[in-house]
Amino acid sequence: MIRERFMSSLNASDRSQVRIRELLAEARPRPEVVVRGWLRTVRRGKEVTFFEINDGSCFASLQVVADSAGPLAPVLEELATGACVAVRGELVESPAKGQAVELKATELVLLGPADSDYPLQKKRHSFEFLRSIAHLRPRTNSFGAVFRVRSRLAFAVHRFFQERGFLYVQTPIITASDCEGAGELFRVTTLDAGNPPRVDGQVDFTRDFFGQQSGLTVSGQLEAELFATAFADVYTFGPTFRAENSNTSRHAAEFWMIEPEMAFCDLAADCDLAEEFLRYLVRFVLEDCADDLDFFDQRIEKGLIDKLQQLARAEFARMSYTEAIKQLEKSGREFEFPVRWGCDLQSEHERFLTEQVVGGPVFVTDYPKEIKAFYMRQNDDDRTVAAMDLLVPRVGEIIGGSQREERLDRLDARMRELGMEMEPLWWYRDIRRWGSCPHAGFGLGFERLLMYVTGMENIRDVIPFPRTPGHAEF
Repeated sequence: MIRERFMSSLNASDRSQVRIRELLAEARPRPEVVVRGWLRTVRRGKEVTFFEINDGSCFASLQVVADSAGPLAPVLEELATGACVAVRGELVESPAKGQAVELKATELVLLGPADSDYPLQKKRHSFEFLRSIAHLRPRTNSFGAVFRVRSRLAFAVHRFFQERGFLYVQTPIITASDCEGAGELFRVTTLDAGNPPRVDGQVDFTRDFFGQQSGLTVSGQLEAELFATAFADVYTFGPTFRAENSNTSRHAAEFWMIEPEMAFCDLAADCDLAEEFLRYLVRFVLEDCADDLDFFDQRIEKGLIDKLQQLARAEFARMSYTEAIKQLEKSGREFEFPVRWGCDLQSEHERFLTEQVVGGPVFVTDYPKEIKAFYMRQNDDDRTVAAMDLLVPRVGEIIGGSQREERLDRLDARMRELGMEMEPLWWYRDIRRWGSCPHAGFGLGFERLLMYVTGMENIRDVIPFPRTPGHAEF
């Protein structure tokens, strides 16, 4: 009876285990604990077998010690890197350097064996190789750290807005509108791809599932604006999609966006919130993810923690686009992309402004209307719009936003100027007819933020299952 009760505490479904994070944080002996996890290493000796177990709760693993010739010997012989085990034992002070405690095993159950083909046998693998086994890479040190930070930062995003009274709104994933107007939507259809219905030679989308052309959203902004006119302060945080055939380290076809929208808000207040938000997230990750950041600082980007600490206490400068162009022109620097008023700022320009001109983060505001979206509020000069980009050292743009055009006549004029059809956005125009108000918002790409705070250089390495041209596995 005692044996049955004991074994039930070691089975795969019982939740009575202690997480390794808790044991290592306390770092004090315990007469009896149960841990479950996956083996990182196994070292067998004639008298003692050592193995390290990691349960994903923290960066560090827990060393387990077992008598090689004792009653656990048959199970110990079956252990291999990657196997899943449950262990009961006594937590004792460790005589070895680098660890305060270790677990002396008294009972051991092999829950899931691993054979010799397990691909994570050696210590180091290239990130490119690990992308090919995305289903296993969370078990590595690098990606365990990445996805713990991702989880904690997602929590921090919600906490920031919830503490400030923002409403969390879930905007559509399937949409008939292209917020950015770039035509890079993934199409959603139930029509026969080989023989779609046609009228006058054109595909008849009125016979499609939604009765019109539809696709995966590139942004929840337009719908969030509608909610801002009812709840004042709202935010979205969800997946967005862009069918851009790009294989750069900064582009993915599926990514997550954080997009707040605030009624009764102008461009200056929009910048204020963006600064407060980014500073909050950086301080949070410094305090909450210290162990994982130490790893990134040592192995991924030297000086990462210092970079984040500098940003957390930095003054956020502000300059107009026109002033930024003047600074670039008088620099005497030969840029790959020539500088002139009206050009879109490239990463090299943005980094020069942050690293050489300002020496820290900077908001660049009031861009030429020709290089910005139709929904941005037109300034009185009729040349620029109330847009802003937050630029940070080493990266460039990390947040983009604007005050939205709340005046229906100016919005309509801009849409006509760009040759846009009015009818598909009748609902967006309606909120300018009834109870319109000044409002503003911004967008922060979650993966772009994660790359910044972890030092990872490729967006494919901060999202669990990256979607890029030619790749949709797992």
